Amino acid sequence: MNANENENTNTNENENENGGAVGAGVDVEAETEAVRRVVAAVEHAQRNELPEEFISLFRADAIWTTGHGKLLVGRETIAEFTRKVLPGAFAGTGTTPAYEVVHVLFIRPDVAAVKVRQRYLDAAGEQIGEEGSPLYVMAKEGGRWLLTANQNTLVQSS
Repeated sequence: MNANENENTNTNENENENGGAVGAGVDVEAETEAVRRVVAAVEHAQRNELPEEFISLFRADAIWTTGHGKLLVGRETIAEFTRKVLPGAFAGTGTTPAYEVVHVLFIRPDVAAVKVRQRYLDAAGEQIGEEGSPLYVMAKEGGRWLLTANQNTLVQSS
């Protein structure tokens, strides 16, 4: 488990919130861990400014809405945007992105809604600026969880 992840992360333990079963034979713990690894890969790609690693996490027809509301449709559009903004994004800033899985809801055995806490930390580990509250809808294809429909929302200070 990543140090940024909360051990008490909520999952739906084989049932959705309406009491429906996620699917017989589904190892919710293993699938939740696989979803966590995708979020950890997002964090790794962001921290290390690795556009190709980040881009590889998306389905070909994925939707991504940035924290500033820019809609990106399709992996190629996401790739074009990412290649422009990610390299150098954190160089010399002393800022490190941190992602924490807050909740996982398995809508179906192969579809998960994943709520994430996104923060930017200084060298002392203190939060800088606004927190993000992404929602990643992931689909499992060919045994691999992929980012499919994603909304990154800034949390406004009150």
